[in-house]
Amino acid sequence: QVQLVESGGGLVQPGGSLRLSCAASGPRFTSGGMGWFRQAPGKERELVANISWTGDTYYSDSVRGRFTISRDKPKNTWYLQMNNLKPEDTAVYICAGAEFRLSPTSRDYDYWGQGTQVTVAS
Repeated sequence: QVQLVESGGGLVQPGGSLRLSCAASGPRFTSGGMGWFRQAPGKERELVANISWTGDTYYSDSVRGRFTISRDKPKNTWYLQMNNLKPEDTAVYICAGAEFRLSPTSRDYDYWGQGTQVTVAS
């Protein structure tokens, strides 16, 4: 089965930056859709960003202009560059992958990572 592993989380000050990575392993991943979600304490899982197999991107209103999603298809890897981080961005960030094309706001991904903690605090 395809497995996703996130990395790059940590503790940063407000205004700082982090880059998260998600690597897919196992059977060949078709890269139909690649996304990032986050789960903050007491909050529902939130779609942060998505990139399609064609490279089209989607961002939630709260991160648009600050975060950038990208992908490297041959490496079955995708990234979330997070700039100008705010305390409200503190959450467990979870990557997700889909074998086939998804609508921009879809949550119907096929594979999920375990999550990596991002904490933004002074």
